[in-house]
Amino acid sequence: MNIKEVVAAAHQSGVKLIRFEYCDVSGIARTKAIHVAQLEHKMLEGVSLTRAQMSINMLEDMVPIDGFEPIGEIRLVPDPSTFSVLPWVPASASVLCDQLDHDRLNWGACTRSYLKDIIERATGHGLTVQATFENEYYLAREEDGTYLPFDFPGHAPVYSSIGHDLNAEIMIETIDALESQGITVEQAINEYGAGQHEISIRHSDALRAADNQMKFRDTIRGVALKHDLFASFAPKPYPEQIGSGAHVHFSLWDLAGKNSLLYDKTAERGLSTMGRHFIAGVAEHLPALVALTAPSYNSYRRLTPNAWASATTAWGFDNKEAALRVCSPFYKREEQSYNIEFKTSDASANPYLSLGALIACGLDGIERELEPGDPSEHDPAYLSAEELVRGKVRPLPTSMDAALDELENDAFLLGTMGDMLSRCYLGVRRSEAAAFAAEDLDFEIRNHFYRF
Repeated sequence: MNIKEVVAAAHQSGVKLIRFEYCDVSGIARTKAIHVAQLEHKMLEGVSLTRAQMSINMLEDMVPIDGFEPIGEIRLVPDPSTFSVLPWVPASASVLCDQLDHDRLNWGACTRSYLKDIIERATGHGLTVQATFENEYYLAREEDGTYLPFDFPGHAPVYSSIGHDLNAEIMIETIDALESQGITVEQAINEYGAGQHEISIRHSDALRAADNQMKFRDTIRGVALKHDLFASFAPKPYPEQIGSGAHVHFSLWDLAGKNSLLYDKTAERGLSTMGRHFIAGVAEHLPALVALTAPSYNSYRRLTPNAWASATTAWGFDNKEAALRVCSPFYKREEQSYNIEFKTSDASANPYLSLGALIACGLDGIERELEPGDPSEHDPAYLSAEELVRGKVRPLPTSMDAALDELENDAFLLGTMGDMLSRCYLGVRRSEAAAFAAEDLDFEIRNHFYRF
């Protein structure tokens, strides 16, 4: 779509308000809405935003960071191809935006521009990345200030027919809303937790995958509200229940997108040399990377042993306790379906930062021709000391502060973010870690439940 096509589509659909949306470093989708009469020129010139907005943490506190004071403005400049009419609210649409300075360049803290830069690095290596986020989430109703699973007091068995029956109306409405925005649904299931669900959507190029993650979260929450329900993408909204991830499935392709660079039918179990290097790069930086991919205070309740979320840097073939799982391909579609699942990821992350950082770490492994060690053939929690060494398996941070320490000490990963974005991220996230550490569990759950 170009600007004129967007304006025509908005008028044809009876749209009155268009949300200019971006994602802040805390993973929260924020927006400024304009009237349709302003759309044509705002699509070109953008909408004003104070520089200080990116220093606001998830608790709505403004964190003092040099260069992020309420002085000076940037612009939210939309990508016309992301225009969507929102089916769960009347007369509304959205576009996803880059944050640009007056010279139309990244002002230093635009997370969507960060992902674009990493994609360009990948292009320089002769490869493109296809990806998708596989989200789990809870549906809940609020009663007297408490969030109860929508199927409370019952709890349908996982993958059960009765679970689908309980969920059918809202699930079909959600799928229709996603498809109306050009997002292809591949699977929809009731998950292990009470009121927990999962919808898998089709992969796309890396930028569109992150854009789709923004649209996906908005859609799930918006449709839920129509049913007087809250949707929670928090990693562990119920401490006693199974956690929710936003696993990243990705594959590597040539620049034409026709030949897989991840799959090699002559290699052991199909994993190419480039794929091994990519895995090794991610695994090497993983203790720091989780500060971007599983970044919230609540995330570290999920990253525990025996939780199918991974608590180590292990990788393996179809190993659901490994951080990186090489997925077994499908019959007669081996090359097309060969992909890697990155499990230490949840929806409290900014998808542009998390996917960009994941790709950057993999590219570092390719550039340095790193080797990942032996694949884990068992749950890493039960590997012998010798097997842990052979697999180069290390524990992941167990707290938000520890992950941020790892990020601060990883010169490569921090360097990919640049000065302003890295200072903003560390400042905002450190403020959140301190705030949650000073409060109790109820405060943590209440402030994570519906924000992402």
